[in-house]
Amino acid sequence: MPLPRKEEKVYTYEDYLNWPDTERMEIIDGHIYMMAPPSRLHQKISGAIYAQFFNYLKDKDCEVYYAPFGVRLPEEGEQSDKAIKNVVEPDIVIVCDKAKLDDQGCKGAPDLIVEVTSPSTARKDKMEKFNLYERHGVKEYWIVEPENKIVSVFTLQENKRYGRPDVYSVEDKIKVSLFGDLVIELKDVFEK
Repeated sequence: MPLPRKEEKVYTYEDYLNWPDTERMEIIDGHIYMMAPPSRLHQKISGAIYAQFFNYLKDKDCEVYYAPFGVRLPEEGEQSDKAIKNVVEPDIVIVCDKAKLDDQGCKGAPDLIVEVTSPSTARKDKMEKFNLYERHGVKEYWIVEPENKIVSVFTLQENKRYGRPDVYSVEDKIKVSLFGDLVIELKDVFEK
């Protein structure tokens, strides 16, 4: 006869609000994920992508934010903010529905999320966050891999699933599907 499963604590946004400011953590499906300080290369790459989005969006309705910026993704039935079991801090977030923005960050799916991987976060970004963002309807999800100098862009399809990614390398330009006239130059992102 199998042993009963040990009950594991489920963490919520209420717990997140009570953590010390010195520690960065995310909650995915009620589980805590510690966040290490980003490397210099990570910061350089995320900053270069952010700058291109920021310059493009200056006089437009959508807004771009960079980490640390809290995104709360409530599941059905999570009425209270404090009960939310998905709280993440993506590297870059674009939100076009300003009703989702409040003083704590964003509540609901942003339109676009960019995650810059590191060896310690690649699995989480490619699996847990991929599934979370797809489930909540993030329209476009970018996974940036600094070591390989590639960007995988996943776009939400009509069936509410991400299709195969478009994969770009250092010499490519990414035409952002949310905005008809925005192109991100990857040589500017990955330059030495």
